[in-house]
Amino acid sequence: MWSGSTDTRPRPNARRAHDPPGPRARYPGEFVVRLASDRLQLFSTMAQAGDVSRIRIGPQPVVQLLHPDDIRRVLVEEQRNFTKGRALERTESLLGKGLLTSEDPLHRRQRRLMQPAFHRDRIATYADVMTAHARRMAASWSHGRELDAHAEMMRLTLAIAGRALFDADVEGDAQDVAEVMELSLRMFNYTILPLGILLERAPLSWVRRLRRSRKRMDALIYRIIEQRRRSGAAHDDVMSLLMAAHDGEQDGRMTDRQLRDEVVTLLMAGHETTANWLTWTWYLLATNPEVERQLHEELDTVLRGRVPSFDDIPRLPMTRAILAESLRIYPPAWALERVAQTDFEAGGYVIRRGTIVIMCQYLVHRDPRWWPEPLRFDPARWTPAREWARPKFAYFPFGGGARMCIGEHFAWTEAMLVLTTLAQRFRVRYVGLGEPRPEALVTLRPRGGLRVCLEARAASCDAASTSRRCT
Repeated sequence: MWSGSTDTRPRPNARRAHDPPGPRARYPGEFVVRLASDRLQLFSTMAQAGDVSRIRIGPQPVVQLLHPDDIRRVLVEEQRNFTKGRALERTESLLGKGLLTSEDPLHRRQRRLMQPAFHRDRIATYADVMTAHARRMAASWSHGRELDAHAEMMRLTLAIAGRALFDADVEGDAQDVAEVMELSLRMFNYTILPLGILLERAPLSWVRRLRRSRKRMDALIYRIIEQRRRSGAAHDDVMSLLMAAHDGEQDGRMTDRQLRDEVVTLLMAGHETTANWLTWTWYLLATNPEVERQLHEELDTVLRGRVPSFDDIPRLPMTRAILAESLRIYPPAWALERVAQTDFEAGGYVIRRGTIVIMCQYLVHRDPRWWPEPLRFDPARWTPAREWARPKFAYFPFGGGARMCIGEHFAWTEAMLVLTTLAQRFRVRYVGLGEPRPEALVTLRPRGGLRVCLEARAASCDAASTSRRCT
């Protein structure tokens, strides 16, 4: 993808225009209320002021950057001048000091230790796990059945993550993990607000339930770590690689606490984002029958009914384009946040040290300057020529720079193999009421799930004999 500068914007005089434009609060505390109730709408309102816009949340200045060149500078060229934002800080109560929440030098050390676990050859060994779980889900589906595609994808990606991460069947513990995720997302919506951290100590029933669920999940992970250390048995999974990792320094191995933090980070962040990615892809396929037909044509031609393998992935360009376009329209990681550690310039404006900087994938991925007819689901955007014609950071679903998602290739492999395995056997028909509304929590979910009805593709399916049909 082309990464040259396209920045030909007229710039105000940086010495005169210190503060970028932005919406004005109509009443005291308006932006705090909107940050808690609908952050995506708040950022959309800011975007109307231009590529660089500014508001205040109480005394805290918040700037949103929408131009790819400014985003590239923050994430890559000047990344050392920025630290993670308040949103990631507030997830530490769940994730601990894992790769997502830590800062240098711990972040650099942990990433170096974890990198071999996400090498291409290592990811290839997880392909059979991915397809086996997807086939098991397909076997549980039936023609005419109505279900929540989001709940199904969450259950499937959790099972895959559990097996790949620590060679364990965590489906029996899925309820605890799901409850931790759901309640943590709910708490996150409030803890990012001024004084919101106090909510963790509030005497509320759902807060107490969250604490109990976290303890049960931690007990599960520490139990697996202890069993591994005691037995010394070799396992072909990420946890074994992390336990054996050493950076060459004294006491260079991960402690149990570090292992716990990294495993929880990978388990929670990995399965949630991929589940949302697949869920939105099912919706887009269900509402774009011509694209769905092209997908099935590719699968039937390349796979001819057999189980897909890791080696098939490069032979499925239409499938990859569909998933890339789904990530564009509904990016699960929908916004990134940094805190400026020095003054810097963007779009001709001086952005002061201490400012929270927002870079919203959801908005940039829908910018008509880079994406003509941005709301149209069009996998043809992903030809090599059209990719090279766009600025690199017009599309950044996995972030960029030193903090770019370490699990990107794992996620791509999982999404490709799960989609192809299930789409060979089933079509989905969206049966929800109205267009699903994105809910911008830590990730971008469909509010209330995604109701679909299944249609079997197998020629042997006798639709007339089923007790239910899609309508």
